[in-house]
Amino acid sequence: MPSEKLTDLLNPCAGGDLGELIGRAQRMGALTDILCKSLPEADRGAIVAANVREDGEMVVICASSAWASRLRYENERLLKAARDAGIKASSCRVRVSQDSRP
Repeated sequence: MPSEKLTDLLNPCAGGDLGELIGRAQRMGALTDILCKSLPEADRGAIVAANVREDGEMVVICASSAWASRLRYENERLLKAARDAGIKASSCRVRVSQDSRP
């Protein structure tokens, strides 16, 4: 495979086959960072990932049920942080990661 073709395939700006996937991952990473920074410093490691669904529901993934309970009290703070960043989120759901590590 020529290197030009690989570059096009991975370039989110060139409309490559993986461009949409890469762009979505970048948006999810940016949202996760925004939400983490909105929390008190001791809680910033709680969020594993975040995404906003097409219906406006923001889904926040955390590492444990203990963190999930804590983050559910921060729903309004998380929604405000997302909205302040220009993200159209109408509700927030906190979920626990289904990580299968032993």
